[in-house]
Amino acid sequence: MTKIKRSQIKTFMDVVPAGGLGSETYALISDGVTTGKINMNPKTTEETYIGEDNATKTVDGYAPEMPIEATAVVGDDVFDFVDGLRIARATLGDAETTIVNVWAYETAVSPGVYPAEQQTVSISIEDFGGDGGTAAKINYTINYVGDPIVGTFDTADSSFTAD
Repeated sequence: MTKIKRSQIKTFMDVVPAGGLGSETYALISDGVTTGKINMNPKTTEETYIGEDNATKTVDGYAPEMPIEATAVVGDDVFDFVDGLRIARATLGDAETTIVNVWAYETAVSPGVYPAEQQTVSISIEDFGGDGGTAAKINYTINYVGDPIVGTFDTADSSFTAD
């Protein structure tokens, strides 16, 4: 058994989403980011049938999200993109882009090419700023929209290929 390090779960964000699917400009979410955990948020149904004493609980779906806590780093492509959403107070489609979660802990398909999932997302800005005398922080949530597209991601040229 081998433990997985957080650095082996990579998330790339399309920081120029105007081109649409197939024309992504992906940047790694990393610089300044101190935490980023994918909350799966399972949606369940729980029922207790009249002939039983204990409930039956089923998973109906998921509503994943990834809250991000980051130090503001001007010049980092992801920060600059997210800060632009904050400044514009982007909503609806203007707050959407795509991400690719790359499972770099799995066996590479070829050198630098790993199993991955492309996902449409909506970015919500939670807060910006911080305490005096410290680096400014930006906290935002990456809200998953719909179903992912399974494929591979080439870390050398930051490109996603659907299966």
